[in-house]
Amino acid sequence: MLIRHLEDCEKIIAGDRTILREPLHPDKMDVAIRYSLAHAVVKPGDASQSHALKTSEVYYILAGEGEMHIGEETANVHAGHTVYIPPNATQYIRNTGTDDLAFLCIVDPAWRFEDETVHA
Repeated sequence: MLIRHLEDCEKIIAGDRTILREPLHPDKMDVAIRYSLAHAVVKPGDASQSHALKTSEVYYILAGEGEMHIGEETANVHAGHTVYIPPNATQYIRNTGTDDLAFLCIVDPAWRFEDETVHA
């Protein structure tokens, strides 16, 4: 049985500038999954850097509120929302609230550095 506490996962600043912890990744631990699972935080007033993944991604908003940008579309999101991001879609999320915007990121197949393009 594998159980990981979020605080036990290394905190990093991702290429898109989110604060990230990665509880599950098949390349980093012995788990029989195709996807990766990360916990991300965007501080109030901040936004992730515009980026695109070659793979599909799902955000599940845990706390806070924000503005999700995918391609030319924009939508307000808050706790309980699930957002599907298609492969190769330019995306970013902005925290429009006063609290941390926290969300889970599920990438399938699992996230790899070479599959992400961060835009300047």
